[in-house]
Amino acid sequence: MTDSIMSKAATMEIPINSNGDTGTLAEDDSLEQAAKLQWSLDEKDLQQVMVSGPNLNETSIVSGGYGGTAEGIIPTSSIKGSNMHHSSSSSSMTAEEVTRGVAVEKLETMKKWGFNTYKCTKQMISERFGRGSRTVDLELEAQIEVLRDTKKKYESVLRLARALTNHFYNMVQTQHALGDTFADLSQKSPELRDEFGYNAETQKLLCKNGETLLGAINFFVSSINTLVKKTMEDTLMTIKMYENARLEFDAYRSDLEELSLGPRDAVAMARIDAAQQQYQVQKDKYERLRSDVIIKLKFLEENKVKVMHKQLLLFHNAISAYFAGNQQQLEQTLKQFNIKLRPPGADKPSWLEEQ
Repeated sequence: MTDSIMSKAATMEIPINSNGDTGTLAEDDSLEQAAKLQWSLDEKDLQQVMVSGPNLNETSIVSGGYGGTAEGIIPTSSIKGSNMHHSSSSSSMTAEEVTRGVAVEKLETMKKWGFNTYKCTKQMISERFGRGSRTVDLELEAQIEVLRDTKKKYESVLRLARALTNHFYNMVQTQHALGDTFADLSQKSPELRDEFGYNAETQKLLCKNGETLLGAINFFVSSINTLVKKTMEDTLMTIKMYENARLEFDAYRSDLEELSLGPRDAVAMARIDAAQQQYQVQKDKYERLRSDVIIKLKFLEENKVKVMHKQLLLFHNAISAYFAGNQQQLEQTLKQFNIKLRPPGADKPSWLEEQ
């Protein structure tokens, strides 16, 4: 209705008199009413917009001039969706780049490992066939050989001590059973009660002293096992790392020597510089591990002497007191070395634990 009124007002002819003044016509009132009606409608629309506010999801962007067609209207929802699609594609591209970077890094690591393994294998074969030179530290290698031989002998002592413990444990259990049998027979044989009683008391005393000696032997075995399986093994692991470093050092040293005998052009000089850097890295690693081995061998020797002095004294005093029948000296030996015996039946679970 408003559009029809405005179009009518726009197409009306306004007569002009001879003085140039507009004439007063009856249609002026209709034009003025149309203008007031249009203003009231625009004011209502403006109030409605101010109260409700625009919906951002339905906001449109107008492309083109005023009064253009609907083809120039672009919904903002489509722009939002395209931005989300762009961000998701960017994140997926970032994830692919990270994955590709990790794969390239692993490939480079495998390449370096393969190149290093090839060099070390070549150096090892050359040394075995007598065609390659190797770095030799006579004093240190002699100490390493002594340690390996000592470890074998201590493992033999440990194996024999465990065998002694097993046999002696069986003997103590036999004495315990024999003492119980003698005690039972002393009750059932009145004519031999005293004789069976004496033997039963002797076997029980031997059994008690045997359990005390077993405590001392078990402590001896545990200490030797710690020395052999942990302390010596830790030093031998460091020695193995040192020997691998020595092999790598000799491999890169031989490679540098071969390149130094070759041509001296720009490419060869670049390769020589790279080989010199690798050689220096391997040399520093070799010298560091060599120093670690020397220190560990020194501390191992001191620890071995200290531990074995205590354990051999314990073993001697306990065995001597047991076979001499000196129960007091045997118990004093265990107190001297702070050895506590487990009470009988300590290994057995209680009746509550068995339920």
